[in-house]
Amino acid sequence: MDLLGLTIPTWALDWSGSAMVAISLWFLWHKRQGYWHWSNASLVPYFALFLTTGQFMLAGLQVSYLIFGIHGLLLWRLERLRRQDGRQFAQRSWYAAGWIISLSIFLYTVSVTSFSDSWTWLEFAIVSASLLANMATTRTWLWSWYLWIMVNIAQAVYFSHLRLWGQFALQFVLGAMSIEGARRWRLERERGAILAGPLEAMSEALPRKAP
Repeated sequence: MDLLGLTIPTWALDWSGSAMVAISLWFLWHKRQGYWHWSNASLVPYFALFLTTGQFMLAGLQVSYLIFGIHGLLLWRLERLRRQDGRQFAQRSWYAAGWIISLSIFLYTVSVTSFSDSWTWLEFAIVSASLLANMATTRTWLWSWYLWIMVNIAQAVYFSHLRLWGQFALQFVLGAMSIEGARRWRLERERGAILAGPLEAMSEALPRKAP
């Protein structure tokens, strides 16, 4: 990839994005806002990587992730304000807006993709499952971790085919971290930390304003 006269090798985009995603999951374990920052930062090298390699659905997925990332940051802020000051917001409208934009991007990238072989259909399945998993992560639903594990398995196969070894290696790290994340969230729920629904659990994880 050429950027302002500077040639950036594919492996640099591959490995830099992978490192940022791994860091983001540590914050997600603890439901901290750093998850959104690191996750959003990883989208820059990933978007460039998939665009230059012709993986248009995966490139479009990065844009959808960015929408979810901004949406998640704002949603967590609204939840904090509701917890601190009792301010209400239109939850249903917030979720609907993110989904409409993301699905529009997804449908566009599908329309410009040629489904000429089984690998393209695997990419389609990965992107579809990733969108669903990301939505569930935004709402802090426990089953999102298990869906991510399935995505990691499929992506390991797909990225080995593309010879993107940073992404390939990352799937094993993410799979292990997803197993640990599911364990942590399950134990948290069993301890009674998640009782009033996913949004309330998210607000509990946010810092409170000092008195």
